Amino acid sequence: MKQGIHPDYKEVKVICACGEVFTTRSTLDEIRVDICSKCHPFFTGKQKIVDAEGRVEKFKKKYERKKKES
Repeated sequence: MKQGIHPDYKEVKVICACGEVFTTRSTLDEIRVDICSKCHPFFTGKQKIVDAEGRVEKFKKKYERKKKES
C-alpha cells in the first residue's frame, strides 16, 4: 500500500435519534442515525413512523382538505 494516501480509520461514536450510543470504526468523527437496531421496527416488533422532512404531516394535511371538500 502507498503511504500517506489512506484516510485515518478510528473508533467513533454512533448516536441514534432514540438516544442509543455505541461505537464502531469509521473515517468520520461522529455518526448520527435516525434508526438503530434498538428502535428499528424489524427488531422491536413495534410500528414507528419516521417523518423525513415533514412528509407525513404534509400527507395528512393534503388528505384532510380532501375529506372536508367531499
